[in-house]
Amino acid sequence: MSQLRTVQVLDGGAGSSAHVSSLAAGLVARGVQVTVCAPAGSGRAHGLPGSGARFVAVPRRSDPAAVAALRTACTGADIVHAHGLHAALRAGIALSGRGTPLVMTWHTRVHAEGARGRLLRFLERRAARAAAVVLGTSWELVDRARRRGARDARLAPAPIPASRFAGTPDDGKARAELGATGRPLLVSVAQHGQDALLDAARAWRTLDPVPLLAVVGEGDRAGALRRRIAAEGLPVVLADDADGIDDLLAAADLAVLCGHGEGGPLLAREALRLGVPLVAARTDGLPELVGDAAALVPYGDAEALAGAVVGLLDDPARRERLADSGRVRAAGWPTEEDTIAHVLSVYDELAQPLAGDRA
Repeated sequence: MSQLRTVQVLDGGAGSSAHVSSLAAGLVARGVQVTVCAPAGSGRAHGLPGSGARFVAVPRRSDPAAVAALRTACTGADIVHAHGLHAALRAGIALSGRGTPLVMTWHTRVHAEGARGRLLRFLERRAARAAAVVLGTSWELVDRARRRGARDARLAPAPIPASRFAGTPDDGKARAELGATGRPLLVSVAQHGQDALLDAARAWRTLDPVPLLAVVGEGDRAGALRRRIAAEGLPVVLADDADGIDDLLAAADLAVLCGHGEGGPLLAREALRLGVPLVAARTDGLPELVGDAAALVPYGDAEALAGAVVGLLDDPARRERLADSGRVRAAGWPTEEDTIAHVLSVYDELAQPLAGDRA
């Protein structure tokens, strides 16, 4: 059989980009020809040039020009693999009429109500039905894909690339740069539903010393967040360097997640792997991911979030138990090698009928 040719399509989210960088390098090492289509700049941000894959900048849009660019990039591909809902929608349109199998990895779900929620469900159905195989990173997403009409939906947890943990971070330096010397350091990521986190931070101001919350990756609400932090004098700093999150986590006393979005599961996996106690809202498949290795609170409940954080800061023994449980749970997750082998088996399964057609 000739060399397998794949195109990876992504929207540029932190979790999916890190996953694609790892996947691309592993596939290239196994003789697969890989092209990565993503927004300009996202490849460099997550080390894609070093993966050995060809990178093509494609706008994160669904207008005719963007779809035409994606269609051109997918010419000659045996398998197209889209990461995320919108990437799958664009890839499905670009592949219309070609017969090229589409694989979709569903990394996280978007939450919406009302008219936007109805539109979202429609888009989920379009994406799920366009894919030959949907790979969900949690059973919640696998079940959701099946409800949306996926022909074949399977569990495929995404590991954390081992390279993200290389080296020994300078904990003291990271804390000093943030102004967290002599006070607890909490680390989070920008998510939808961030208001509950800031409400909880307002409650932490009564503690002595006052914990400092570092939020990594400002997202599209950076301006509103900064204004609220300044107006209320909240003990919160925004750090837009997502590449430095490992250093911050290694220095942190707690990791905290209150909302939903792709960055949440990624931070949760990294926190457990590093042995950083985690407080998280019950969303995005996190209960399934972390089990009893984290303190879980209801989504949107700032009072419960604040109480869980205060309780852990006052209980070093419980923090240590959660850290130990996190390391044990993370040790059972699939490795990069496992994930690459699984994805390649799916590709081979889909490519075999195509090879027969070409024979």
